[in-house]
Amino acid sequence: MFEIPSLRPETRYGIPTADLLLYNREYIVGYSYLFRQPRWALQIIDKSTKPHKEDKDFDRLDNFREDLRIPEKFRSTLNDYRKSGFDRGHLINSADRKTSEIINSETFLLSNMSPQKPKFNRGIWKKLEDAVRVLAEKEEFIEVYTICGPLFKIGDKIDAIGENKVVVPDAFFKSVLAERAKPNSINQLIMWSFEIPNKEANKPLEEFLVPTLDTERRAGLQLWDRLQGEKVKKMESKKGRMWSLKKS
Repeated sequence: MFEIPSLRPETRYGIPTADLLLYNREYIVGYSYLFRQPRWALQIIDKSTKPHKEDKDFDRLDNFREDLRIPEKFRSTLNDYRKSGFDRGHLINSADRKTSEIINSETFLLSNMSPQKPKFNRGIWKKLEDAVRVLAEKEEFIEVYTICGPLFKIGDKIDAIGENKVVVPDAFFKSVLAERAKPNSINQLIMWSFEIPNKEANKPLEEFLVPTLDTERRAGLQLWDRLQGEKVKKMESKKGRMWSLKKS
C-alpha cells in the first residue's frame, strides 16, 4: 500500500528527501542506498505514543534483523556489523517506542541502524536520547518531534564495514522541535539541534548545540522545510537555555 507522507503526523513540519521512504508504525526512515543505512529517522513523541503507567511493561526484544523492504543490493546485514568494532546504533531508540511489542520490535530493523562507536552509542548518544525523553514528559510541551541521522566528512577517507560496505559516519545529528501546550507571547515552538562526533565524549550536551541551518548544510537535508526563514532563527534555543534534565 502506498503511503502519502502528508497524512503522517510526524511530517507536520516537514520531511526530507531520501532514496527510499520506510514507514513504520510510529516512525519514518529516509534510507540511503549509497551509505547502506538511514540518512535520517523522524518520530513524534506525544500522549498517543507514550506508554501509559497501567500498560504492561516488557523487555526490549533485541531482535536485530534485515529490512526486507530494501532491495538486497543496497541492504545492510547482521554480518556487516559482526566483529566490526561498531555497535548497531539505533536512530529511533527502543525506549521511545514501547506502546507495544511490535512497535518496539520495529526499532530493531537494520534500516534504523548506523555504525556507532560503542562508547558513543552507550554514552553521549544515550544521554541525548534520555534528555529528549525527559523533555517530552514535561507538561509544558504537548508534543516533541525529533529527526536524527549520520554525518559524513566530504573529501576525507571513507571507512566502511562488512561485505556490503556500510559507511561509517564521522558524526551524528539530532534536531528536536517541541510544541508548547500553552503558547506564550514569545513562541509556540522551540528548537534544539546537535552535532556530536562518533566517538566517546564527556562534555555537557549544551556543548554540541549548533544552528540548525549549519546541520542542514552539512547533512545536505532540509529538516523542517515547512518552517521558513526568520521564524526558525527566532525559535532556536541558544547555549545555556537548554531544558533541564530533571523530570517535571
